[in-house]
Amino acid sequence: MGVHVGTPVSGGTHTTYSQYGVKTFTSSGTFITKVPLKCDILVVAGGGGGGHSDGSTLRAGGGGGAGGFRTGTLTLSAQVYTVTVGAGGAGGSGTYTNAATVGENSIFSSITSTGGGGGKGHTQSADTSTGGSGGGGSWSASRTSAGSASPAGQGNAGGAGGDSHPIHGGGGGGGASAVGADRSSGTGGAGGAGTADSITGSSVTYAGGGGGAGTSTGGAGGSGGGGAGQSGTAGSGGTSGTANTGGGGGGAADGSDAGGAGGSGIVVVRWEVL
Repeated sequence: MGVHVGTPVSGGTHTTYSQYGVKTFTSSGTFITKVPLKCDILVVAGGGGGGHSDGSTLRAGGGGGAGGFRTGTLTLSAQVYTVTVGAGGAGGSGTYTNAATVGENSIFSSITSTGGGGGKGHTQSADTSTGGSGGGGSWSASRTSAGSASPAGQGNAGGAGGDSHPIHGGGGGGGASAVGADRSSGTGGAGGAGTADSITGSSVTYAGGGGGAGTSTGGAGGSGGGGAGQSGTAGSGGTSGTANTGGGGGGAADGSDAGGAGGSGIVVVRWEVL
């Protein structure tokens, strides 16, 4: 169901390529069509924040999970549609209770993508690791297990963390295409890979998991905007996920530093122009 050039379609940033018109939303807004449209939709949620250390000692938090990644084809009626682009979650800080937070959901019509889970940190008061993709586990004995991906079909679980005192590592956050890697001794697990999509006319990879922190080496962020985990005391905490990719934030290793924030999400609407 195409639409002739000049048909009123508004909202977002407008581009064209080949036989398609495209509206890209990097923040929340409205999509308006005055005629019925058959559209391809991409909805990526905000990534989860990276996990924290314990506030005083060199430890290792897990990487944040990527925001949920969903695509679909919808036949839209002539009306105004609310577009919600989810923010990334905050990284955990160097305290016992301030956990990383999950990313926010992104929504277009009947398609909802779930925010990524936060990376696990030191014995935090709330487990926020479940999300579109799950956050990675931390060094702490009660927090080594990976966060799960829920609901199914939007991403993957995080990787496990571990403690072989004094060598600690956080697991990588899950990505849209792969689970986060487990930590290996004092090396943080890499974030899970994201998924490439060409709805905008160019191939872009979205929803990579954040890398887990390591007391020796931080894990790499997953392709698709995942932030790297902190290496020992180097740097100033985990690297944040890339904006508008839904990438997870990297975990923090030093007690005085924080995990990286998750990257914000994105919504893209494409229709055929006759």
